[in-house]
Amino acid sequence: MAPPANIITKLKVQLKLSIARLRMVQQRDEAMGKTQRRAMAQLLEVGKIDSAKIRVENIIRSDITTELHEILELYCELLLARAGLLEGHTCDPGLEEAVKSIIYAAPKTEIRELQQVRTLLAEKYGKEFVLAAMENSDQKVSEKVIKKLSVAPPREELVQGYLEEIARAYGVDWPRRAKDLGDPPKFVDDDVDDNPSGGQAQKVPEAALPANSKVAEEQEALSRATPPRSLGQTTPLHVNPPSPSSENPHPRVTLNSVELKPSQKMVDAGIAKKSGDRKGGTGDGIPGVDELTARFAALKR
Repeated sequence: MAPPANIITKLKVQLKLSIARLRMVQQRDEAMGKTQRRAMAQLLEVGKIDSAKIRVENIIRSDITTELHEILELYCELLLARAGLLEGHTCDPGLEEAVKSIIYAAPKTEIRELQQVRTLLAEKYGKEFVLAAMENSDQKVSEKVIKKLSVAPPREELVQGYLEEIARAYGVDWPRRAKDLGDPPKFVDDDVDDNPSGGQAQKVPEAALPANSKVAEEQEALSRATPPRSLGQTTPLHVNPPSPSSENPHPRVTLNSVELKPSQKMVDAGIAKKSGDRKGGTGDGIPGVDELTARFAALKR
């Protein structure tokens, strides 16, 4: 005898509600997980490692629960898509894993709509079917569901991996690593050479360039364009200091070993300047006797 149509109808409604509820819970847990991860990063940054290792277990458990909800959501979608197979007296082999996994996991979750689905499935398939699913006597319950519902504490490797991933995501330097300064410089012992330098610097001979290379041609052209370094007494023009000094009291200007003398116009201009400077005094700027007498007379007035 086929089950009443109202059971299948109620089951479809509860499956839809369960899917919506599971998705909402997953979004809530993801938002809470971000806040908890940020708090873990702050603990790692201030060095509270022991506290972070204890609190990170809540994040691990939350992630495991989220993965369980994802699996149950897929099972609910499968039952909803194959709702026509639920009308038989016995459970279809293609739906047995999904049905028994939901019956096994529903009491261990907080999803009330999923518990309503479990009640309808128990009413449809009977008490013995539910007991077999709860005890997993025929190994039809998904191994992933059983593993996700385990209450065993997480492994130390998993805790360490979570903390390192959180530190990397939030830019925290943990675990603290020594800065890589690179390889140390290699020192060459001078005593190893056949001709030790005794600590004195030696000029390293440059490698000879091929005669037909472009670099050699450029260097040769540059050497030709460079003026000779021996530019000195061999040049025809000699310019002495323009004013007398202790090294050269009588400066002269020569051109090709011929002394250049001033013209008559330059001489006349110089004589006129000197005569103007000597009026009323000596040539070295000292005033004469007549000028001093006139000054004293002016002061007496």
